[in-house]
Amino acid sequence: MVETPENHYLKRLTSLNLFDMIPREKALQITAIYLYICDLYESELKFKCERFSNNCNPEFSDQELITVYLFVMHAEQRFKIKQIHQFAKDYLLSWFPKLPSYVAFNTRLNRLGDALNHITNDLLVTLKPAGCTPDINLLDSMPIITCSGKRQGKVAREITDKTFCSTKGIWYFGLKLHVLGMRRSCKLPFPESIVLTQASENDLNVFKQNWTNLPNRQFYGDKIYYDIEFFDNMAKNDGSLMPTPVKGIKGQPDCIKYIDHAANELFSKAVSSIRQPIEAFFNWLNEKTNIQRASTVRSTKGLLVHVYGKLAVAFIGLIFNS
Repeated sequence: MVETPENHYLKRLTSLNLFDMIPREKALQITAIYLYICDLYESELKFKCERFSNNCNPEFSDQELITVYLFVMHAEQRFKIKQIHQFAKDYLLSWFPKLPSYVAFNTRLNRLGDALNHITNDLLVTLKPAGCTPDINLLDSMPIITCSGKRQGKVAREITDKTFCSTKGIWYFGLKLHVLGMRRSCKLPFPESIVLTQASENDLNVFKQNWTNLPNRQFYGDKIYYDIEFFDNMAKNDGSLMPTPVKGIKGQPDCIKYIDHAANELFSKAVSSIRQPIEAFFNWLNEKTNIQRASTVRSTKGLLVHVYGKLAVAFIGLIFNS
């Protein structure tokens, strides 16, 4: 029988003993991740990783590299590339005997930003959990910080810029991650669409550019999405609504403000309670992957790998339940 990489990992799984460096539960996870990556690679992913060189078939394949990267972050919560490579070197050499040096590992990983983005999209589309409500959407964004606003940002300047984050009360250089989530009862929302922009991009503009063509939806956002005229037209044309907390009008007389105060407060609290799970989602995402902190990134390709890799890790557990 021809020895394929898939056969190698299945043999490793069946031959586990007390002297193996990782427990059986994690061995099952690494095998599941590898087989998922291999299946996706053969059908779609290879076109994102295709090489036109004499080294188009390296001994340590792209499938193995992606598996190591995702598995170590998922199972060991090690997020720095050097930590990931060191763990693989110490504990996974029997699984990946052709593991390259750290420099080669890092260089090749930086070329796989598009592939990691494709993996994330595939996980969100093909492994969507039950209980999602596609016609009720929660909207928000979170900062991905490359450096403090007190310094001069020098990394990935073509895709990052400087802005103020009102939630954290800081100026920063970096990106902004926008999520359109599907509401789930008593659970965190599940992303239907994810958009990455420069930090200064307005959330309302992102919505208008990406999600205005979704008919018969209920969108719930914060005050940044407040635009009465635009959403009145959207309700007439597409049947979609966007309730947001009531935003104060500059120069409005106090007598009018006090008349509507109680009703506005109740309405704003109701909308905020519905959209609160999207804020919990971002907290979960950051705690699970440390995606918000990108201060150690040193290139544009590295920043894209950081973002899309962390997103893929956040949802890679879906394949264990599929």
